Amino acid sequence: MPRPKPATASNGGWLEGWGWDLLLGSIAAFYAVIAPYTKVEESFNVQAMHDILYHTYHIEKYDHLEFPGVVPRTFIGAFVISILSSPAVFVMRLLDVPKFYSLVTVRLLLSCVTLLSLRLLRVQVKKKFGHQAEVFFVLLTAIQFHLLFYSSRPLPNIFALALVNLAYSFWFKGSNLCTLQALIVAGVVFRCDIILLLGPIGLALLLSRSVSLLEAVKCCVSTALICIGFTVLIDSIMWRRILWPEFEVLWFNSVLNRSSEWGTHSIHWYFTSALPRSMLVAYPLCMVGVLLDRRIVPYMLPVFLFVVLYSKLPHKELRFIIGSIPMFNVSASLAASRLYNNRKKAGWNLLYILMFGAFLVSLGYSAVTFMASYNNYPGGYALKALHEADSSVKQKMVHIDAFTAMSGVSRFCENGYPWRYSKEEEISIEEFQERNFTYLLNEHHSISGYKCLFAVDGFSRVKLQPRIPPLSLVKEPKVFAHGNMRDPDILSLNWPGCP
Repeated sequence: MPRPKPATASNGGWLEGWGWDLLLGSIAAFYAVIAPYTKVEESFNVQAMHDILYHTYHIEKYDHLEFPGVVPRTFIGAFVISILSSPAVFVMRLLDVPKFYSLVTVRLLLSCVTLLSLRLLRVQVKKKFGHQAEVFFVLLTAIQFHLLFYSSRPLPNIFALALVNLAYSFWFKGSNLCTLQALIVAGVVFRCDIILLLGPIGLALLLSRSVSLLEAVKCCVSTALICIGFTVLIDSIMWRRILWPEFEVLWFNSVLNRSSEWGTHSIHWYFTSALPRSMLVAYPLCMVGVLLDRRIVPYMLPVFLFVVLYSKLPHKELRFIIGSIPMFNVSASLAASRLYNNRKKAGWNLLYILMFGAFLVSLGYSAVTFMASYNNYPGGYALKALHEADSSVKQKMVHIDAFTAMSGVSRFCENGYPWRYSKEEEISIEEFQERNFTYLLNEHHSISGYKCLFAVDGFSRVKLQPRIPPLSLVKEPKVFAHGNMRDPDILSLNWPGCP
């Protein structure tokens, strides 16, 4: 009869299997809870999840019908997260918990989905490159700010990122057709630009004879048709017209080239700014990894080409290429593992010390970046402060301007009766005194007919200083709360005033 394993062994096995996920999950959860508000890029999916959870089948009440945005987006990601979080939200509604906590819930659920895909990739890294590479892959990811911070942000890029991580795990595993299928789902449903990653990876698989051309065509066409049919069915119902959202995005960004209206960067910006800031110590290490371990070259080259191809688009943001970071981190982990193994050898020990110091610098930089991001949502903090300051049962109407809405306010932040809200656009400053709003939240310091009650600071820039710490955050008033001077109840409250 076999002897039972001691409890310590089973605990060790649990930690070995899930300990790294617990580390990354704790960091991502910390980011989501401490900085729960969302910005304009996330607004569609945030409002969609709110409406699915709170308005259910009453589509006429959905936010996107009044504020459709520049291009339509798919509801599929919002449906998935809403369904997963609906039991918790149902209980909170029964207990009359503020909707704000539902926002935290959906953010945490999205982070779980993203990190689950990252776990699948991590497991394959361990199988292919060893336990030490896995350890450094986790540590490099943990000290980088952006990947874990973005993991809970309801962007189309993050829904696509989960599928890209899944594709990478299939790729390492040797399931090549599944790799193509995951990328096609990501491209057809969530982010059409994933085609720039699908192309190089597909070409690499064909050139290495990992798949045949006939197999690839059959797999890609059938998967694409199923995904197109699914997204057209769901999104045509939600948008009340026949459409394939990502095709319209592709047309807008690539054919019309309208995305450049939101700003442009130089062709080298991803390589000289975005990737160095997001990857930190892993950026130089990923280049060294290609030189030290040839096994990673067939995987790195297609992902590198993805970033090169994306660099041709004038409008650039880190979130567009965030899917490249996990693969680059794999290469960096191989370099870090080699330096660690040779740390006692002459010449290598200095490189190891430099790498260790770079780890600490990266950790400090991520802390500063988080503090800057924490102060980047003045609209959300302003609405929260307004709710806390006025606890009367008298009905009040709050007008929220575009800047405030884009810097943290969503439907999840709204309270029930007696609060009412308006996001009516194109109201001139002079017209406000003729309207019967109780409060205004906007970016203007003074408005006729209203008293400035308080201001909320937001992040402005980072300043170097000749002391410890060498970096400090410069904040300035971003959102101002105004009260109607014709309402004596407002003026009787104790407000801090504006600077």
